[in-house]
Amino acid sequence: MPICDMATNHPDELELANAEVRDLKRAVVALRDELERAHAERERTAQQTYAATQGEITQLQNTVVGLRIELEKSRTEKDVAVRNAVSAGQGEILQLHATAAALRDELEKARVEKDVAVRDAVSVAQGEITQLRATVASLREALELAQIDKGNALRREQALNAEEKTQFHDTVRSLREQLEAQTLARS
Repeated sequence: MPICDMATNHPDELELANAEVRDLKRAVVALRDELERAHAERERTAQQTYAATQGEITQLQNTVVGLRIELEKSRTEKDVAVRNAVSAGQGEILQLHATAAALRDELEKARVEKDVAVRDAVSVAQGEITQLRATVASLREALELAQIDKGNALRREQALNAEEKTQFHDTVRSLREQLEAQTLARS
């Protein structure tokens, strides 16, 4: 039935249809607000994930679950609103379907981007851990080599000292013998 016939025959139906259209527009505004909040949350989460630990990853997974619940709630509310607005005009219903689909896609895109950011942060952290492990191994090896070099140098020094000591003893003995020989030769 055309809307102009509805106005003359059933003014209450036209008023109800207009109220439903207003409700649908409010629902679209609410969905847009929710999308903006999701974008803001995604940005905040992406910045925090670079310093995140396993606990933060769990928190992000819980956030994803919460967003899924919100999305399902939004879908349910949208479906109810669409069923109530069928008599308000097929063109506006199609437009609302398109808007809801775009919002759903944006929300899914935001979730995917957040998941990618989390994976990137974990990858960066794993890279740093690997690099630090390699540095520790290199330093450990350098320390072991330094300790070996120190031990070798100490043994060389001890051998030189022992050789010098032996030479000193030999020199002292030789000088003593010469002194004794000179003393005997004078007597």
